[in-house]
Amino acid sequence: MTRSIEFWFEFGSTYSYLTAMRIEDAAVARGVAVHWRPFLLGPVFTAQGWDTSPFNIYKAKGEYMWRDMARRAARYGLPFQRLPETGPGAFPQNGLMAARMALIGLDEGWGEDFTRKVYSAEFAHGKDIADAGLLERLAVMAGAGPDVLARAQAQSNKDRLKANVEEAFRLGIFGAPSFIVNGELYWGDDRLEDALDAAVA
Repeated sequence: MTRSIEFWFEFGSTYSYLTAMRIEDAAVARGVAVHWRPFLLGPVFTAQGWDTSPFNIYKAKGEYMWRDMARRAARYGLPFQRLPETGPGAFPQNGLMAARMALIGLDEGWGEDFTRKVYSAEFAHGKDIADAGLLERLAVMAGAGPDVLARAQAQSNKDRLKANVEEAFRLGIFGAPSFIVNGELYWGDDRLEDALDAAVA
């Protein structure tokens, strides 16, 4: 039986950045295949009556998250900077177009590299990932063709992302990053090792 996990990630998610940048090496070390699954947290938050991230709604929780992110990023040797509360690139960023492009890239073999490039632009360099021009440049750097933006906005591709969101609901996913192993849900960057262990058990 193939040892595998599903990695559900959201481009606006701070902790998904930490996971995306280290999951490949961690999985290879255990002989586990990773299926990258981009989705959107907005509909998940809306279903819980929130209009933004709970890290914005609950100030103390948000302040803790930013400090925790700085500590964990330093532990992993990853650059990190806090995003602004308002204005372009404010937290949480709009990852809709990035998710649509990632779907195409994951089909074509450049999606994982693109995903890491987007997260690095966002959380290491403070770039606004809603900028289509930035995303197009990152995608081409990762191996995409020059028509990637148009293909990302095709209705069939939009429907694929919508289907991912619906599947996330069905699986009981309520945050990112999340991992599914043999139907079992693991939530949070700090549960990556538990999910990988479960995949090889």
